Amino acid sequence: MAALAEEPAEVVVKPDPDPDGAAPPQLSPAAAAEGEAAAPGSGGEAAPPKPAPPAPAASPAPTDRQTLLAVLQFLRRSNLREAEDALRREARLLGEEVAAAALSPSAGGAAGTPGGEADAAGGEALLSRVVAAAATSGAAGGSLAAAVPGAAAVVVGAPVKGEKDQPDVSAVLSAYKQQGDPALYEEYYSGLKHFIECALDCHRAELSQLYYPLFVHMYLELVYNQHENEAKSFFEKFHSDQECYYQDDLRVLSSLTKKEHMKGNETMLDFRTSKFVLRISRDSYQLLKRHLQEKQNNQIWNIVQEHLYIDIFDGMPRSKQQIDAMVGSLAGEAKREANKAKVFFGLLKEPEIEVPLDDEDEEGENEEGKPKKKRPKRESMGSKSKKQDPNAPPQNRIPLPELKDSDKLDKIMNMKEALKRVRLGPECLPSICFYTFLNAYQGLTAVDVTDDSSMIVGGFADSTVRVWSVTPKKLRSVKSAADLSLIDKESDDVLERIMDEKTASELKVLYGHSGPVYGASFSPDRNYLLSCSEDGTVRLWSLQTFTCLVGYKGHNYPVWDTQFSPYGYYFVSGGHDRVARLWATDHYQPLRIFAGHLADVTCTRFHPNSNYIATGSADRTVRLWDVLNGNCVRIFTGHKGPIHSLAFSPNGRFLATGATDGRVLLWDIGHGLMVGELKGHTDTVYALRFSRDGEILASGSMDNTVRLWDAVKVFEDLETDDFTTATGHINLPESSQDLLLGTYMSKSTPVIHLHFTRRNLLLASGAYSPQ
Repeated sequence: MAALAEEPAEVVVKPDPDPDGAAPPQLSPAAAAEGEAAAPGSGGEAAPPKPAPPAPAASPAPTDRQTLLAVLQFLRRSNLREAEDALRREARLLGEEVAAAALSPSAGGAAGTPGGEADAAGGEALLSRVVAAAATSGAAGGSLAAAVPGAAAVVVGAPVKGEKDQPDVSAVLSAYKQQGDPALYEEYYSGLKHFIECALDCHRAELSQLYYPLFVHMYLELVYNQHENEAKSFFEKFHSDQECYYQDDLRVLSSLTKKEHMKGNETMLDFRTSKFVLRISRDSYQLLKRHLQEKQNNQIWNIVQEHLYIDIFDGMPRSKQQIDAMVGSLAGEAKREANKAKVFFGLLKEPEIEVPLDDEDEEGENEEGKPKKKRPKRESMGSKSKKQDPNAPPQNRIPLPELKDSDKLDKIMNMKEALKRVRLGPECLPSICFYTFLNAYQGLTAVDVTDDSSMIVGGFADSTVRVWSVTPKKLRSVKSAADLSLIDKESDDVLERIMDEKTASELKVLYGHSGPVYGASFSPDRNYLLSCSEDGTVRLWSLQTFTCLVGYKGHNYPVWDTQFSPYGYYFVSGGHDRVARLWATDHYQPLRIFAGHLADVTCTRFHPNSNYIATGSADRTVRLWDVLNGNCVRIFTGHKGPIHSLAFSPNGRFLATGATDGRVLLWDIGHGLMVGELKGHTDTVYALRFSRDGEILASGSMDNTVRLWDAVKVFEDLETDDFTTATGHINLPESSQDLLLGTYMSKSTPVIHLHFTRRNLLLASGAYSPQ
């Protein structure tokens, strides 16, 4: 997965005989390399073997012998005596045999047989692989022997090529080998629970994060090893101890009651392939480690080592409130390393377009016969936005489309509107205009409004896309080719003449999708419209002819959201296949595929400088991706439900996110920290939008309300010192009522879209749902 750090490739030894009695096929060095490359991710193609049963180990089969001896030699050379002894005991090999193998160049095969040389060569290749893997493991911060105290550190099932294809999940499941007496699992878990409950208050909050991942992995281990009754009893006894925000995951988990259920199960893969991340202070970690070693509780220690990633920090342990703010995602918290990369969150320099603006002003003022008083002020406003932002990316970091003349005219209009913009704040709240879709029996599933607020589009469950004009100017199509040839192309009003007045109407219906339309987005120049659907396609429509120009096919499953870049040309889509894709309008294949989420990508948003894309997912995380290289540069965790709305602040520094938990979270992109939590909504937050100057954040929800929040107050007194950044300690106020500027209820209309006009009038929209 692009965004998750890969685990070091593990050394593979399997002394147990195959269940069928035949020795398992050996990996050639080439196949071994392929197997290792595929192992860390979830998409490797190596087909795994059937996992060995927990039968007592017999003497290793001849084909496995040279593998085992090579590893033992390596452990002896590296002075890893404990690991060597443990492995030898398990494989029932004597020290003399290893010593003899070290002296004999053809220890793998019988001397004088044709297979001897080949085996020796294979042994050498394997040994070099063992050394390489050990080096990787050492770089990651641990030695081979440190993996499991008092147990063999390097015994895991090996992927084998050449067998008939099986789902990748089999490789994943092989880690759930039998590790202890099933009857004692409840005792192990109860013992740990008792230890945590008796710990000091400062450590208890941190250590209680262990409950959920340990519960999941112990339950799955029991199911995999076919101890169904013990698994059921374990689940019933301890599932009520877990935090409420894991209830949906536990519901899925409770349906896995047999080994067969686990094969091909996506949830199963998620739990297993992504190490659950816990952020714990060094003191709490030492306390846990000491307890498990004193109690000889290898069962739990093995799970901690194998399935969890413990992100240790120095300093005071975090409080329950600080932990609760950050946890809740499918794979725990984000690693702190994941949010260390530099992000260019500043805005790109505005293009120089003051000359046409001044010319037009002069003309207008001369016609009206007024003096040119405001001209110097306007020039200064133009030059103010042209200063280079120190946090901005280089202008040519990604190729952006050049401005057309029509774009420049639009920018001039935008700047003129900005002069008449209302300055919002706690004392001056925006007016709100609500567009209610009445009699929307087709089922309204998506809404968007053009930047100049002249058109509104609705996507519907009956697979239609409907575009309305919200100004007196009606929607018209371009004339036919025959009629266009008769037009005088040199005339000043040629753009008006090419439009066919006979086609003028307030509403245009676009047909083409074969499933509900879940997302829609206008291009900044208002010439194009994107829509995405359950049918797996994204369609590009012309707003000149009101026809479909392209159908982009890359997703295999429903596409939940799509959005144009603020500069046009590029757009992003995200769907049920767990990936987001970056497209350009003139390419039918995606330019980038952003993979890393563990569940559906439910919403997508471009950063104002177009160099980054934010994606929200049903795995309860938000990720920020770099458009240039496709890397994940931020992972934000804290929501307790799937994320459905994203909004960047106009200055590019902050991101607001809304989810089914009714909370709106605010993030500082530069530092990678949560800086605010807005509580008030009682249902899913489907719409978020900052005012044009960024003073106010508007949120719209399924609870039929629009709420306005004081964004300036949230961001002005931020703690972004080195300590906060290093440890992720955040102190959020208990209540966000002093940030709430107003709540506005509709009669019975959930709010699914919000939009600030260029003059800061707030437009809201949704479909009326009769009670």
